[in-house]
Amino acid sequence: MPHISSWLQRWYQKSRRRLRFLLVFCMMFGGSLLYRHHFPIEPPSESGEKPESVISLSETSPKSLEKSLTIEEKSVNLEEIAGTIGKGDTLSSLLGDYFSARDIFFLAKECEEVFPVRDICAGQPYCMLLEDGCFKCFTYEIDSDDQLLISYENDQFAISKEAIAYQVERCAIGGTIESSLFLTVSRIGEKPGLACRLVDIFAWDIDFMRDLRQGDLFRVLVEKRYRDGVFSGYGRLLAAEFVNQGESYRAVYYVEKELAAYYDPQGRSLKKAFLKAPLSYSRISSGYSNRRLHPVLNVWRPHRAIDYAAPVGTPIMAVASGTVTQRSYDKNNGNKVRLRHPNQYQTTYIHLSRFGRGIRVGKKVNQGQIIGYVGATGLATGPHLDYRVFKNGRPINPLKIERIPSAPLPKPALPEFKLRVQEYFNFLDRERSSSASNTTAK
Repeated sequence: MPHISSWLQRWYQKSRRRLRFLLVFCMMFGGSLLYRHHFPIEPPSESGEKPESVISLSETSPKSLEKSLTIEEKSVNLEEIAGTIGKGDTLSSLLGDYFSARDIFFLAKECEEVFPVRDICAGQPYCMLLEDGCFKCFTYEIDSDDQLLISYENDQFAISKEAIAYQVERCAIGGTIESSLFLTVSRIGEKPGLACRLVDIFAWDIDFMRDLRQGDLFRVLVEKRYRDGVFSGYGRLLAAEFVNQGESYRAVYYVEKELAAYYDPQGRSLKKAFLKAPLSYSRISSGYSNRRLHPVLNVWRPHRAIDYAAPVGTPIMAVASGTVTQRSYDKNNGNKVRLRHPNQYQTTYIHLSRFGRGIRVGKKVNQGQIIGYVGATGLATGPHLDYRVFKNGRPINPLKIERIPSAPLPKPALPEFKLRVQEYFNFLDRERSSSASNTTAK
């Protein structure tokens, strides 16, 4: 029995050691499996460098762990709404879905110094950009040169007027008059706006209703503007020449002290105190006379005026800067406007269909400003303008009015101006020579 007791005692001690070893082994093996499950170890790279995706827990703080997490970028949905201003559209109707009436009211006040939004015109292009359905910015093309930009960020509006970006190409264009300037410009594939620009430049020296002759010539150096490869109108008309009845008239664009104007090659201003005619598209139906049979009253009386026949609605321009002294209607003259000019000159415009915008007594007008439109009100047999000029209260023939030129360029500006003249007309001469060579080769 003593032997059995001693054997059992030795077996128990050995079993305890084995069980203890087995328990420690199981704990170590299970812990290793658990660690590998939660923290998988990537195989080392061929270069021996530690992979970037392996994070050392002993060396990395909680903040660096937080920075190492990959944050998925938020996708932004941008939407562009483009169109043209419709009849009756206002800033409220355009932006009313994104801002309250109060916000739009204060926005309109902020726009006053840049561009009054009440002057938004139907037919002008606009574009609106939305970000996730929220207003981002709004652009409106004021004219062919400038656009209004309204952006919204951090609950604040930013308003500015910016130049429209164009691709600009200088082009030489020329033609020979066959019947009229506008038909000739159309025949060579150009837009009517080019003819209007020529009329405006030479309006003080050429009466485009009476003076044009078949065979007259013109050539211009003009900037053509493009947006996304599409023609978008004419830019600056840099130089022009018009040969009328054998006499050459030249004009060069030049900016002096931020004022742009046209001068002849000697630096003399083309602008005169009086335009040669108050409208662009017409013919003289009755001239200045001391004795004429009145077409309605059928009596002989003086006609100290020039009658220009033109379609109803043709714009009438002030021939010189001045002040409106009369805006009236009576049964003989119909709608009538009278202007007072410097040096005791006065001009009257009779039989108008309607008055120009803002024309009222006391209003100052600029040369070339629209003061009314051709009509047949009063005693008139058809639509025409009765145009009269007075000097010191006495009537004078409008076709013989003294045309005093504006101030010439100052002498310090002449050297640079002469270089510009040479550059522009050398360009026109080269283009003319090239066109002649191509025509001969054909």
